[in-house]
Amino acid sequence: MRRTDRLFEIIQILRDGKLHRARDIAERLEVSTRTIYRDMDTLAASGVPVEGERGVGYMVREQISLPPLTLTPEELEALNLGMAIVAEAADPDLKSAAQSLAAKIDAVLPEQTIAEADAWKFAVYPFSDAARALAHMPTLRAAIKARQKLQLAYRRIDGTLTQRRIRPLHMEYWGRVWTLTAWCETREAFRVFRADLIEEAAALPELFVDEPGKRLQDYQPGKDQA
Repeated sequence: MRRTDRLFEIIQILRDGKLHRARDIAERLEVSTRTIYRDMDTLAASGVPVEGERGVGYMVREQISLPPLTLTPEELEALNLGMAIVAEAADPDLKSAAQSLAAKIDAVLPEQTIAEADAWKFAVYPFSDAARALAHMPTLRAAIKARQKLQLAYRRIDGTLTQRRIRPLHMEYWGRVWTLTAWCETREAFRVFRADLIEEAAALPELFVDEPGKRLQDYQPGKDQA
């Protein structure tokens, strides 16, 4: 299993909000406990809200608010980088939001800043996985809002290309990985899809309504496989 795939699996395990011991996660993923420790450090550094410590356990906490911040030059670089990536998105709402945020930040910065946003556009290539996910964002977000079924061409982690008919329910961002939680009509179960592994997403001429057992509130994290 590639490290990026393992990190994704760890996120799915932690999504239930419970405390998980590194040893238990290591046994489930068939790696060493030391490897899980390193992975947790990586997730935390990537912005995933992981809490815990070695020997006790780990869990994902909710991020509630964004207080006033004083940014270091390196943090400002990271923020500019993220805005440049989102500004390349096909989704007009996200693109507009990134441009608006950049304008607000520019308005409060001193005259001597690190760089204009254009200086960061090279980052689209190192972040190619995220860019692939952003290409499907308009279709996915619109379907969630309209409660419209989708037909996906989805490439599983093992490389197998599958066709899925789904009810899209919710999207989340986990440190450069967008995920789509859905009720999969093909598998008759909840599934979490990595947006960067979706090759095609087409809206179907069919809407859906809440049904017990198929709603987002019925989903139990950690029990799904794409």
